[in-house]
Amino acid sequence: MAMIAVIDYGMGNLRSVSKALEHVAPGTRVEVTSDPAVVAAADRVVFPGQGAMPDCMREMEACGLRPAVLAAARTKPFLGICIGLQMLFDSSEEGDTPGLSLLPGRVRRFPREPMFERDGRRLKVPHMGWNEVRQQNAHALWSGILDGARFYFVHSYYAEVTDGQLVSGVSDYGFPFTCAVARDNIFAVQFHPEKSHTDGLRLLSNFIDWKP
Repeated sequence: MAMIAVIDYGMGNLRSVSKALEHVAPGTRVEVTSDPAVVAAADRVVFPGQGAMPDCMREMEACGLRPAVLAAARTKPFLGICIGLQMLFDSSEEGDTPGLSLLPGRVRRFPREPMFERDGRRLKVPHMGWNEVRQQNAHALWSGILDGARFYFVHSYYAEVTDGQLVSGVSDYGFPFTCAVARDNIFAVQFHPEKSHTDGLRLLSNFIDWKP
């Protein structure tokens, strides 16, 4: 039986992610794990995340997961969610934290000065709630999902990507920001597919079937 490892580093919305994966892949074993050996043995890897980037990186190091995560992100179908997207980049302004440097770019905080919608409404940070995602290219994980579909976000930081070819999805919150990236066997999203109803489940189902 194929196995998906959902990485447990002591933080993250693990139960809802694992339940969503079990729902879309009933014939697949979903293992929530902090064991590097299980991650290494998995066919696919999902790195979900909530909370603060410094805590994420510290706990990942403490669990001995960093080498296994790096290897998985280089060799297996790999889905990053929220902080699981942010930690792929070189660094984050949140605590001036180094990332895994798998993708070029830096994670920045939404501006502290006021941001506004086009109709004049003031925007709050964190960015929380449903927002449209504009697909920037064709990708297997967008299959069956309409361009402009809405997904659920909760975040105060976003990825400033230096290689435009990595950008697979863009959303707007005061300004356009990257909310999905893709390269080879990596796909990562700033939003939470496990909280995004039908389209989120479709994205997770597409990940199960993806053969990068």
